[in-house]
Amino acid sequence: MSSRGEYDGRGGEAPRTDGGQPTLKTIAFMTGLGVTTVSRALKDASDISLDTRRRVQLVARQIGYRPNRAGVRLRTGKTNVISLVLDTDEQLMGFVSDIISGISGHLAATPYHLIVTPYSRKSDPMDPIRYVVETHSADGIILSRTEPEDARVRYLAERNFPFATHGRTSGSIAHAYHDFDNEAFARLAVDRLTALGRRRIALLAPPTRLTYHQHMLRGFRQGLAESPAREIPFTEASIDQPIEAIRDAARSLAKRDERPDGFICASAASALALVAGVEEAGLVIGKDFDVVSKQSANILPLFRREIQVVNEDFRKAGDELARSVLALIGGERPENLGSLYVPHAVQTGI
Repeated sequence: MSSRGEYDGRGGEAPRTDGGQPTLKTIAFMTGLGVTTVSRALKDASDISLDTRRRVQLVARQIGYRPNRAGVRLRTGKTNVISLVLDTDEQLMGFVSDIISGISGHLAATPYHLIVTPYSRKSDPMDPIRYVVETHSADGIILSRTEPEDARVRYLAERNFPFATHGRTSGSIAHAYHDFDNEAFARLAVDRLTALGRRRIALLAPPTRLTYHQHMLRGFRQGLAESPAREIPFTEASIDQPIEAIRDAARSLAKRDERPDGFICASAASALALVAGVEEAGLVIGKDFDVVSKQSANILPLFRREIQVVNEDFRKAGDELARSVLALIGGERPENLGSLYVPHAVQTGI
């Protein structure tokens, strides 16, 4: 018996796992395999038998093995990190936790890990992008809140840095993305409101600078053009405003002589604020007005059963975005990595 470790029966000592992180040598000792074989088995190399790969990977999970990132970076030039660049002012209601869950879930079966790189709308959105690229702190980036001509997309494409966007752009640069069809959502919403007898419809939209504002507005107006309803402009608010401001703007709108009797909301949080404001004006949902809103978590019908909803799956979005970034790192071309979820139904909690 050695003072440093247990005798391994082969003239050597077992690598210790207490007091430190397990290493490739730890797994090699426990499985009786060479370090090179263990390393290749963890990478799922096809020249290692399936049984061996499974045995090595099982042991690695059981002892909590994690690759040393500094070592990986020195050997491969990679960090095994994907960065989600996240707006800290993003309204919650399931978006943040769900998209992180979707990304993390997809990465769980890979060597990659997720880090969140936050920024504020009060700062330059290019700052976190430049930081990740210039410090080489990640192998790929996922970003959201895309604009039609997005400077972040151009910067990353020019540097051939793997990235995917939650949302599309309208420029000439091909890039990986996953998006929700907000044009289809708005048409569905108009159809549902007109079927409920609503004829004066207002849209509580995203900020005008974002690409999905254009998509939603186009669908909204296409839907109106094919219906007996007309638009009541609601330019005093956007879903990015504080909920108190949305509530106040909705209350003022509901007090006008020509008030809307139907509303379309681009987010669940804004729908909560809007309904509160309209009800403060003395109107009753389901009687005086109806609302169709997007939601990612099943919360709106709990607030008011009469709210009509279209579900947006942010976990699915996260999964698709992670899949795309890993494919880019693996050499896939960005023009082959776009996905669009098209909603087909409006649901009600009643």
